[in-house]
Amino acid sequence: MSGHVIPSYDAAYEMLCEYTKNENLVKHGRAVELCMRALARHFGEDEERWATVGILHDFDYEKYPTIPEHATEGGRILREAGWPDDIINAILGHAEYTGVPRVTKMAKALFAVDELSGFLVGCALVRLDKSFKEMKVSSVKKKMKDKAFCRAVNRDEVSQGAQELGMELDDLIQFLIEELYKVEGELGLGEAAM
Repeated sequence: MSGHVIPSYDAAYEMLCEYTKNENLVKHGRAVELCMRALARHFGEDEERWATVGILHDFDYEKYPTIPEHATEGGRILREAGWPDDIINAILGHAEYTGVPRVTKMAKALFAVDELSGFLVGCALVRLDKSFKEMKVSSVKKKMKDKAFCRAVNRDEVSQGAQELGMELDDLIQFLIEELYKVEGELGLGEAAM
C-alpha cells in the first residue's frame, strides 16, 4: 500500500490481508475487531474506528513476530502510509514494551481485548459445540489458572486490561462471551465449526 491512505475499516482489512497469510492470525484480527465493535457500541464510541484498530493491531505480526519489532514496525509502516496518530498509538500501546501509553478509551479497549479475545476463542474451541453458547465466566477463570491452556496468553495483561478499561474482569469476560456468541459464525465457531 503506497501513498496516503484514507483510514477506514476496508483499508485496514486490505492491509491485514496484504501482510498476513496465516488464517489463524486473520481470525485473531477478526475476533479482536468484533470485540472492539462491541465495546465501541457499549461506550458510545466510533464503531468503525475501533473496529479498524482491532483488525489492524497485529497486521505486522507474521512479518515481524519478535520483540521489539512487532508493533514497532507496524507503527512505522502505518505512519509512512499516513494513518492517524490515534490509531497508530492505540496499536503501539497494545504492546507493553513499546512504552507508548494508553491514553484513549480506544487504546485501553484494544489492550483489554487482545489477549482476552484469544483466550475466549481458545475456550470455545475446546468445547464440544465449539461455541460461546452457555460458556460461563467461572469456567473461563478456571482455565485461566491452568498455565498450560493457551500458554501464550499473558494472564496479567488480561487482568490489567480490564482494570485500565474500568471494568471488573468478570463483567468484561461476560460481556465478551455474550458479544462473541452473536458473531461466532464469522469466526468459524459454533454451527460453522460443526
